[in-house]
Amino acid sequence: MICAHSRQQYPPPSARTPVYKDECTKCFDHNLLPQGIDVCLSCFNGGCTDNDRNHSLLHSKDFNHPLVLNIRQVLKQKGQDAESPPPAKLTKLAISGESADDKYDIITSVRCLSCGGVEIDKMQPNLIGVVDGILAALSARKQSDVKSWEENELTSCDHITGLVQSAPKPLEPQAISHCSNCDLKENLWLCLSCGNLGCGRQQMGGLAGNGHGVQHFMNEMHPVSVKLGTITPEGTADIYCYACDYERVDPKLATHLRNFGINIESQQKTERTITELNLEFQNFQFGMTNEEGKLLEPVFGPGFTGLSNLGNSCYMASVIQTIFNITPFQMRYLELFVTHTPTCRDPTANCFLCQMAKLADGILSGRYSVPVNNSRRDEEEKEKLIEEQHGVAPFMFKNLVGKDHPEFSTMRQQDAFEFLQHLTRMIEIKERPFGNTDPTLVFQHILEDKLRCQGCNCVRYTDTKMSFNNLLVPVRPIPSNVVVIDGKQEVQYEPVTLEDCIRETWKSEFEYRCPECKDVRVAERSTRVKVYPQVLVVAMNRFVYENYVPKKFGVDILAPLDLDLNPFRGTGLQEGEVELPQTNDQPAAAESQLNQEVMGQLQMMGFPEIRCKKALLATGNSADTEVAMNWLIEHMEDADIDDPIPVSVPNSESVGASQGDISMLCDMGFTVSQAKYALKQTNNDVERAVDWLFSHPDDPMEDVKTSTSNTTPPKQIEQDAKPANYKLIGFISHRGTSTSCGHYVAHLKKKFEGKEEWVLFNDEKVVKVEDIGKAVKEGYIYFYERL
Repeated sequence: MICAHSRQQYPPPSARTPVYKDECTKCFDHNLLPQGIDVCLSCFNGGCTDNDRNHSLLHSKDFNHPLVLNIRQVLKQKGQDAESPPPAKLTKLAISGESADDKYDIITSVRCLSCGGVEIDKMQPNLIGVVDGILAALSARKQSDVKSWEENELTSCDHITGLVQSAPKPLEPQAISHCSNCDLKENLWLCLSCGNLGCGRQQMGGLAGNGHGVQHFMNEMHPVSVKLGTITPEGTADIYCYACDYERVDPKLATHLRNFGINIESQQKTERTITELNLEFQNFQFGMTNEEGKLLEPVFGPGFTGLSNLGNSCYMASVIQTIFNITPFQMRYLELFVTHTPTCRDPTANCFLCQMAKLADGILSGRYSVPVNNSRRDEEEKEKLIEEQHGVAPFMFKNLVGKDHPEFSTMRQQDAFEFLQHLTRMIEIKERPFGNTDPTLVFQHILEDKLRCQGCNCVRYTDTKMSFNNLLVPVRPIPSNVVVIDGKQEVQYEPVTLEDCIRETWKSEFEYRCPECKDVRVAERSTRVKVYPQVLVVAMNRFVYENYVPKKFGVDILAPLDLDLNPFRGTGLQEGEVELPQTNDQPAAAESQLNQEVMGQLQMMGFPEIRCKKALLATGNSADTEVAMNWLIEHMEDADIDDPIPVSVPNSESVGASQGDISMLCDMGFTVSQAKYALKQTNNDVERAVDWLFSHPDDPMEDVKTSTSNTTPPKQIEQDAKPANYKLIGFISHRGTSTSCGHYVAHLKKKFEGKEEWVLFNDEKVVKVEDIGKAVKEGYIYFYERL
């Protein structure tokens, strides 16, 4: 059939045009479903066609885009493609162009939604080009994957291109047979400056390492090393620049190795690369069997939807599953799926609220939590596998929250706790214009810091608004208790309670200049909770730094299922206590805003508190520990490094903020006066200004003229006298030697058939857990809900 709308011209998509042909942009309906997906011939938006939502028809009416290409993928019957040749063996990670998959038949039709959905002849001359263009184009998801891998492409650096090597000296075979500082014979890194051989850091999968390679860098400042055993005649190898703290490539590797008498053409690869180790670990079945070795029972239905791994995305999946197990997040974004999603005219893939609502529907509706059709597998293979579900693949969400972020925009593994903080901040910003709808308010609480001078016994109380707590884990080796695991000796540690970790973190002593004693005194700091959160989130810092190398300790955390925080209730100034005199020192105000998480990590490395504060002040209160640590290393020999922080007075004549920066903050829901004041307090740094505004919601901002705003002020958290009793509702666990590698999963308490059960979310696999006794001890981030 031909209609008036089909006579129009429809240009095909360009190479850079996003083509949403895999799934609907507003929900997770996809082209494997019987009704398929409609791709708009005008803008290439993807829309579902199901009768109860039909986002395709909604898009057509909203934008007056009449024609769509319906795409369905139908699984071929077993044996249908038996004569097809086997696929070529992949020799490297690659993303190829899309064509008809060998497993599916692709069925297409063109329909006009403005004419009641009648089918149009897709062979019309003016339609052939756009139809063929859509089918041949990389889907939006595939384009995203390509972009992420391209951003993840390793490059060289100035330390490699400007590498200075010692005089040529051929290395004897015995010199490169083991680490120069220990007996390790694998995971060995050759310094390309001097030829020193040092073992690497311990890697996931049991690869041993004592960090002598990085220790050599700290001693000699020789930045670049190559991992022996990964060198190939083609010139590829694991190259690491310690100065950049990043994997690199060395275009002149053959020349650099020749300096030590190593002929690259004679090298053979004998060890796994860092990438291979990481990919191998991603396939690890994280506790998917019980103690008898039987597969755990899979569960399906509302609230039991898995998330497909998009490539090192388990950190994101574990956080998403956990926050959507919290009632305010469920209510807010399920409501938006009904009220906001159908009416939003912004590009759906770029609308944060649309993508959060899409996730809520995808995870909680049960629509996508159904067993996979495994008809193509033989019976023996099925018995070895947990009954699977496709789950949902949140690639649009990942693209949006990771956009322009140096880490979350890549395909590399990340720290789940850092992602939780990043996502929470985004939600706070996007929800601010709507007033009291922000579900992250359940995390907010106020800590009361008490400082007492041991000289005069005077005290000072300071309130700090928090959303999360990063707790230190006491490390107590058990004397003479060393066990052999996988052929390696492992030190055993005493288990610690969660309360032990709270006390360890919330109490300390340090030297400071007392304004009452007017001399340097020892001060005692203790922390209590002034305002309790509805949901308490604590991350366990299981890492310590030995010679600036992170080392993870296998300390069991005795995290209770029921937590009593009443002993940690703040009391405020007590009768008989004398307050320390108030001072007008500007540094005191600045120091109160310092990133406490980075402060704690720097102090764990052994740096004195005064140096840590100076590093953060000098680096703009950076949230990146590495940046502050590099500043400390560069200034360790400064004569005044341990001097008190001088009093500074802000220069009222300093250059004002740009209109662009002010507008950016106003777009987040802040007033012009708030934006100007925050930028002034943070030396016109937009990112720091956002942090400052969220941490100072009650600041009067008296030096800026008041202005009116229609923005509803956010709800303030208030102190109460209710019991502070909590129950564990979920925890995120991590396996691996570093938070930026390995694998993350989430254990969540769910209502199942009328009773509460613990459920394990491991990417797209969702199973009931009979006993969490062992798993709860290995938690990384715990979530407790107030009763």
